[in-house]
Amino acid sequence: MTTINPPADRVATPFAPSAPRTPKSAIADDMAMIRAASELTRDLVQPSARIYWADFLASTVIGYAGIAAAILAPSIVWMLLAATIAVVALYRAGSFIHELTHIRKNALPGFRFAWNLLVGVPLLIPSFMYEGIHSLHHNRTRYGTVEDPEYLPLALMKPWTVPLFVVVAAFAPLALVFRYAVLTPLSLLIPPLRKVVVERYSGMIINPLFRRKAPEGDFRRMWAWQEGGAWAWSTLLIAAGVFGWVPLRALAIFGAIAAATLVLNQIRTLVAHLWENDGAVLTVTGQFLDSVNVPPPGLLPELWAPVGLRYHALHHLLPGLPYHSLAEAHRRLKAALPADSQYHGANYDSLPKLVANLVAGSARGKAA
Repeated sequence: MTTINPPADRVATPFAPSAPRTPKSAIADDMAMIRAASELTRDLVQPSARIYWADFLASTVIGYAGIAAAILAPSIVWMLLAATIAVVALYRAGSFIHELTHIRKNALPGFRFAWNLLVGVPLLIPSFMYEGIHSLHHNRTRYGTVEDPEYLPLALMKPWTVPLFVVVAAFAPLALVFRYAVLTPLSLLIPPLRKVVVERYSGMIINPLFRRKAPEGDFRRMWAWQEGGAWAWSTLLIAAGVFGWVPLRALAIFGAIAAATLVLNQIRTLVAHLWENDGAVLTVTGQFLDSVNVPPPGLLPELWAPVGLRYHALHHLLPGLPYHSLAEAHRRLKAALPADSQYHGANYDSLPKLVANLVAGSARGKAA
């Protein structure tokens, strides 16, 4: 087994010039790590309906209560405090869209519908925008290539790419209102426009070269009712503002909170991977080492990388594991695998330093 990364967990230190790293495409699979991941976690694959429902519903209730409190707050200070709580809670509730793409069909009856009804449609991020997209990101031969909808080699791109990547998320709520209130009905009347909308504006995609295929079968029917719900809700929001049914201040606060959740997710996305692949096909271990775990003892990752997202590298190794099992899986693997295992090379300790490394690396035109 060739060890390419340091044996211990990595501390995300500020960027410093060093010898060129081994390209991710040259990393061979660590079969001992892959076997251990499979064998040590066989009893952790069953999702707990109690945990999923309790976590999701509590996050949703707190989030919407925070929005109401922010709208009704008697001062700016109380409004900001309530809005912060709403952002964190709704961000957590929204993050369950990631779980929807991985849990087995019928494993959690009613969960997909409830998530879309309570979070997906109201925030204009129905699950069809992610389902059928995210699975391609986990495809071994597509990850990090031009066929991966969720990958850009940010560490190898121009310096302005990273801040722009975050800034555009702030305008996403307005873009989503336009997509559903305007483009949905127009595209149903104009077939060529519909093709463009489906291919380019119907997915949570960061790769501008990716084109989505039209839905088929049961997924097409699911897509239809979710898009219809998003159209009705976005149209209602516009009408509420135009006709004065809801104060513009309240709509602005709701929109700002929604935008903040998307910005927070975009920042988290910046450190989900190292973004160092130049388009080559990677091994499972190569994908794992291009991804990031931010395990305990830090507590803040539970806020900015909720619902298991702090174990993103482990998730790429075991994509079928429910989010509530990842912490235990990480504990077992860290304890069982030797010091020279590649597993320890994907563990980091800090979001700010990881972002700083990415920015510094892109500014130098090389991987951070």
